[in-house]
Amino acid sequence: MEKISAKNIGIVFFGTPDFASYQLKHLYDAGFNIKAVVTTPDRPQGRGKKLKACAVKEQALELNLPILEPNNLKSPDFIEELKSYNADLQIIVAFRMLPEAVWSLPKLGTINLHGSYLPNYRGAAPINWAIINDEAYTGVSTFILKHEIDTGAVLLRKKVDIEQEDTFGSMYKKLMEEGAPLLVSSIEQYVSNAIAPIDQAALESSDFISQKAPKLNSSTGQIDWKLPAKQIFKLIKGLSPLPCAYTMVQNEQGKTLKLKIIDAELSESKSEKAVGKIEVEDKKLIKIHCSDTALYIKNLQLEGKKAMNAKDFLNGVRFSAYQIEI
Repeated sequence: MEKISAKNIGIVFFGTPDFASYQLKHLYDAGFNIKAVVTTPDRPQGRGKKLKACAVKEQALELNLPILEPNNLKSPDFIEELKSYNADLQIIVAFRMLPEAVWSLPKLGTINLHGSYLPNYRGAAPINWAIINDEAYTGVSTFILKHEIDTGAVLLRKKVDIEQEDTFGSMYKKLMEEGAPLLVSSIEQYVSNAIAPIDQAALESSDFISQKAPKLNSSTGQIDWKLPAKQIFKLIKGLSPLPCAYTMVQNEQGKTLKLKIIDAELSESKSEKAVGKIEVEDKKLIKIHCSDTALYIKNLQLEGKKAMNAKDFLNGVRFSAYQIEI
């Protein structure tokens, strides 16, 4: 690969959420030549189902960049339009899977920024699963896209520690911010031939078990109170603030409702009550017993109500009379 300046090459950027829009703005401010932005079409949102642009589109509009919004990434019309920008390199951050006809288009290929320390946690929800599985750290990685998802040769990686109180929300922000300079360095070093992509098989080591990070579904967040409290605690943290871990409860009238648990704290004392037993302490603390110890519920949302802290929640609900479905 001949040496060229990273700031002179033409780049097409692919992305959708705020994690990606942050990277787009960082690349633009760093002086890269963003020739176009590919993102998802506006989607209906809210009760009124009004069309709303995603974060990447809103950012591209602010930067006055050309925007492509294909419904079908394999559409010949879209591919021809993409070709017209004659990009040297494509960058993809938090976007749907690209067909080979798209990711193989530029002469320098396509670089993906992924929210994990590859080769661990390949898949759609790497931040969530790293927290749920109680990992000590995760990270951000850049790699060259190829056929199998998240398996391409790695350019750069950076470890980021996961603290006890970290949630999906806090780690999302950390990795978003750490990813921006990593992506800049990856582009600069890759296009100038200062680094060579490393096959992920060569990065395997004893502290990696190549965990997968599959897409979250409705059953992922359902709490099994028969598990140890620490395991439930990490599930709550890994799904907070969205989509949230949850349990099903019966109210005094016998109606079954979904209870989302947004935040919790581990109890230090051994539990001697039945699994799933609810206790209310001092009219401000909610304690739910697990197989070993218990959890204090700090923030929650009962179906049909707003999210609130435990004290406010207990002002309007006689929660000690509720029963958890085990």
